Amino acid sequence: MTFNKRSLITVGILSIITASIYYFFTQKGIIYIWHWEKIPEMLFYYGSKSADDPTPKFRMGVLMMGFVLTLKISVFSIFFGIIIGTVVGIARLSHEPVTRGLSLSYVELIRNTPLLVQIYIIYFFVGSILRLSAFAAGTAALSIFAGAYVGEIVRAGIQSIHKGQMEASRSLGMSYGRAMRHIILPQAFKRIIPPLAGQFISLIKDSSLVSVIALADLMFQAQQAFARTYYAFEIYFTVALLYLVMTFTLSMATQYIERRLAISD
Repeated sequence: MTFNKRSLITVGILSIITASIYYFFTQKGIIYIWHWEKIPEMLFYYGSKSADDPTPKFRMGVLMMGFVLTLKISVFSIFFGIIIGTVVGIARLSHEPVTRGLSLSYVELIRNTPLLVQIYIIYFFVGSILRLSAFAAGTAALSIFAGAYVGEIVRAGIQSIHKGQMEASRSLGMSYGRAMRHIILPQAFKRIIPPLAGQFISLIKDSSLVSVIALADLMFQAQQAFARTYYAFEIYFTVALLYLVMTFTLSMATQYIERRLAISD
C-alpha cells in the first residue's frame, strides 16, 4: 500500500509528539520510572486463564480484549448507523409532511443532546424495559447517534444529484424507490464517502463512552489496568495507539475505495 501526503503528515505529527514527550521527560527533570515491560502482557501472554481453564496457551491480555470489543461494537454501530442514516436521509426529502417532520425531529433531538446522556437513557431506561445487555444497549446508542449524522450526510448527497436525473428516471417508467436505489443513491454514496469516513472515525473514538455502563471496551479495560498498576503513561499511550490503529486503518480503506471509484468513473 502506497503512502500519500496525508499519511506522511500523520507520521510526521506522531514523530514530533513522540520527540516532545521524550524531551520533556529527559531534559526537563521530570522523574518517572517507565514500565513498558508490563505492556506486552496486557496485549498477549502465554499461560493459564484460571483454575477452570488451566491449559497454558497464548491468550489475549486485558487491553487486547478491550480492543476486540471496541472493534466489534464499532463495526456493528457503523453498519446499523448506515442503515438508519440512509432511511432518515431519504425520509428528510419525503413529500409527506409527517415523514419529513418525524425524521427532522429525530435528527435535531439526537444531534442536540450529549451522547453520554443518550447512552444512560438507552441503558437504564430502554434497556431495563427490553432487558438489553450492556453490549446491545451500547451498540444501539452509538447506532442511533451515528444515524442522525449519517442521515444529514445522505440527504446532502442526494440533493447534490441534479433533480433532472430523477425526472428522467420517472419518465422511463421507473418507480421512485427503484430510481432512488439504482440511479440516485449509487451516485450520492460516491460523493459522501469522505464525510462518512470522518463521521465513522469520530464514532470509533466516541465508543469509549460506553465504558460508563461497565462495558469492557478498550477504555474500560485501560481504567481497570491503571487502577491495578498505576502505570498511567504506558497504558494510556498504548490505548491511544490502539485507537489510532483502528481509525488510521479506516482512513486508508476509505482512500482506497475513493481511488477505486475514481477509476470506475
